[in-house]
Amino acid sequence: MTIKDLTPSIVWNNFYGMTRIPRPSKKEEKAAEYLYNFGKALGLETIRDEIGNIIIRKPATPGMENRKGVILQGHMDMVPQKNADVEHDFEKDPVETWIDGEWVKAKGTTLGADNGMGVAMALSVLQSEDLKHGPVEVLVTIDEETGMTGARALKPGILKGEILINLDSETEGELYIGCAGGLDATARIPYNIEKVPSGYSAMSLQVTGCQGGHSGMDIILYRANANKVLARVLLPLLREHGVLLADFEGGNMRNAIPREASATVLVPDGRKEETAAHVAAVLEAVKSEYAVTDPQIGIALVPAPVPESVMKAEDAVRCIRALLVSPEGVDRMSDQMPGLVETSNNTAIARTDGGNFVIKTLMRSSVDSAKDLLAEKMRAVIELAGGTVEFDGGYSGWAPNSASPILHTMKEVYEKLYGKSPAVLAIHAGLECGILSGAYPHLDMVSCGPTIMSPHSPDERLHIPSVENCWNFLKAVLEAIPEK
Repeated sequence: MTIKDLTPSIVWNNFYGMTRIPRPSKKEEKAAEYLYNFGKALGLETIRDEIGNIIIRKPATPGMENRKGVILQGHMDMVPQKNADVEHDFEKDPVETWIDGEWVKAKGTTLGADNGMGVAMALSVLQSEDLKHGPVEVLVTIDEETGMTGARALKPGILKGEILINLDSETEGELYIGCAGGLDATARIPYNIEKVPSGYSAMSLQVTGCQGGHSGMDIILYRANANKVLARVLLPLLREHGVLLADFEGGNMRNAIPREASATVLVPDGRKEETAAHVAAVLEAVKSEYAVTDPQIGIALVPAPVPESVMKAEDAVRCIRALLVSPEGVDRMSDQMPGLVETSNNTAIARTDGGNFVIKTLMRSSVDSAKDLLAEKMRAVIELAGGTVEFDGGYSGWAPNSASPILHTMKEVYEKLYGKSPAVLAIHAGLECGILSGAYPHLDMVSCGPTIMSPHSPDERLHIPSVENCWNFLKAVLEAIPEK
């Protein structure tokens, strides 16, 4: 049995089509072409704008022409994450899926249900011949995961609808009416290099087995950050054990909690045993601290090729100190919505790069001033370490509107279908609604979607029953859209 055999077949077959297309962020050309051809093949008005977003318009079904226009919105890119032992080229290879009970999973990679399933549902609305709906537009943006550049570049006036349903949420039965804003930080701390001295052995210090996950949705789970764990192991070695640092490499996506990190170190020949003992002691502590969230975490010290140079000892200490103490994880919980993270930072990427120790983070907050304060905290840390930090890609959050007419309609439809009220929430993640509301302030917006667990990691999985529930809900909502 494959995902093409699941029901509703129209949705699962369209999702299968999305899994066949390599589409990591900033490499969505094939996905854009696929979506453009999809719309054209249906004889629908299809637009590819200057940056690569796809807009497809479907006229109202007979008798529904006077209903308010609805925009179904999602993004075509996916987060490319894989297990270290998996051979997969996200720019060339399709995602291979398998069914595990009630869940669809990928074979050692991210599944791309975020946001491939949302896009599949929108395509199914376009393709279906038995739905009742008013005018429908499907907007599929590029590069949501690494900068929301598609949403940012969308020109005012190109969309015609009055209601926007974002299909990028990840829990069926929940309706989202607000999201966090974001800000990218890139810090650079300069360091000097020197020749590798004699009397040292090269070793690779490796942190593996962290669960990782979505840096917004999963930040509240307090999972181990591989970059921070590696800094924790390294600092005493550099400061007290005479170990030298040659390079550091951890994480690869701003919006994914880093799962693995490694460093090449030079260990004094006479201190190998005490170095190994230190690593073992930290591993024991870390495994105890993260026994629930990261039971597979590991720290290994293995022989490595001798590098060409090492960082000057005091510079290495300075850089690793900054990495260790820079803001990380949940900074503050919301006072307005219990259980919601207000402000956080994900220390996503850390690496040595041509004489600079580079740290890249993604800050999120539903309160702009709190986000700005967190940025100042990071600036203070980096400048104390002798470095500089740049901030870009900033965007405000999406302010909740509990009086939203489309929210009222969707709540009524859900209660009628399933005999219970949906949860109405805000989300600590960056939905494109916040950006789109800037260009289209008149839009009445709600976000929904099927249940996806562990997005942005190879453990990503899609709940099969929730897909059918979400599809039936979307169809009923479209039929219930009020007149203009």
